[in-house]
Amino acid sequence: MWLKGPELCLPLLFVASYFTNKYVLSVLKFTYPTLFQGWQTFVGSLLLLIAWKLGWVEMRSAGLWSAKVSWFPGALLSVGNIYAGSRALSKLPIPFFLVLQNASEVVASILLKITRREKLSCTKFLSLSMILIAAVYLPLNDPQFDPGGYFWAAIHFACAGGYKVFQKLPKSCSLSDLEQQYLNYLYSVVLLAFAAHPSGDAFGALEFPFLYSYRFHSGCCVSGILGVSLMLVTLKVKSYLSTVRYGVWILLTKVLAACSSLVVFESLLNVPTSCCLVVGVLGEALLVYAEGSGPEIKG
Repeated sequence: MWLKGPELCLPLLFVASYFTNKYVLSVLKFTYPTLFQGWQTFVGSLLLLIAWKLGWVEMRSAGLWSAKVSWFPGALLSVGNIYAGSRALSKLPIPFFLVLQNASEVVASILLKITRREKLSCTKFLSLSMILIAAVYLPLNDPQFDPGGYFWAAIHFACAGGYKVFQKLPKSCSLSDLEQQYLNYLYSVVLLAFAAHPSGDAFGALEFPFLYSYRFHSGCCVSGILGVSLMLVTLKVKSYLSTVRYGVWILLTKVLAACSSLVVFESLLNVPTSCCLVVGVLGEALLVYAEGSGPEIKG
């Protein structure tokens, strides 16, 4: 089966984006997420605005204006998602981060069970159980256990799970995915800018040893461009692929990123953590199959 251009670009952009972020956060140790994520969302909002004005993407100004208040809770969850994710990625290996990130599906399913009383199929229940087991046992067997990294990872996947549920609300469905992301960018720039001073990041960054290094500047510029490019390509691929094929392609992309990161970045694995990674991947694969098999049964 022939692959289209966006499908081929997706893994490359995904790997490049994660590697660039990991390099800035872990290798250069720029641990000021309000500034780093604020920069990325500023670049994203600016590039989207330019693309919108040039007619390259479609967004409704009336829809954005009317949803500016109702979308605010979703924007807060998005900010929590990227802020905590940046904190976690700076402390955890990429494979561990991706396995923990999948736990957002467990959070989303629990919230949907509470709010909509949805019943899970046996296959999806098994897949979520495998993802949860991998996420729970991973920190218990991590030879380089960092409590801060796992704390922020928990906040990250909790916000991500809540955001997935918020997207399914009737008011949220009136916005396209691109319009939702554009509002996320705008709110993130404002909220992170206001949080930069109370968090200490604004003055702490002045003591960053690589503040005037070309490696830092190029890494930040590339990360911003890669972030919005990955988002646009992901939405494009998602728009024309079936649920199963899209899920399989994302899974393969994550496996590629996780495996290649073990070569590029220093990571310490043992038998238990390796088993957790395998169980997490199998759980996600089973989840893709379950979601492609049909809608959940509602009680």
